[in-house]
Amino acid sequence: MRSINHPSVEDITVEGVLHALSDPTRARILAQLIQSQCAQNCASFIRIKGKPLAKSTLSQHFRVLREAGLIRSEREGVHLRNTPRCNELRAHFGTLIETILKSYTSQEGISKRRRG
Repeated sequence: MRSINHPSVEDITVEGVLHALSDPTRARILAQLIQSQCAQNCASFIRIKGKPLAKSTLSQHFRVLREAGLIRSEREGVHLRNTPRCNELRAHFGTLIETILKSYTSQEGISKRRRG
């Protein structure tokens, strides 16, 4: 079984964070992890915004979030339990991550109102 590598806080870059959060699905996954306030396995996110995701796609999203340093994944049997690293990153990035996630929420609200 392969080990899971997590970048140290000093190795996490703004470019990596912005790349990881440039995808709305990854931003939604991170937001849901933060809101849950407990570790979640990948299967908890098999449906994002009511749409099913292939397991391979979901694994890719979690890999990008992990490599960017936004989440920590721990093996529990055959599952990975994921937690956000926001508290570790706040000293390094301030409110950047929270602001990006709030912007996605705001943008989704505007889109819903336009369609409604």
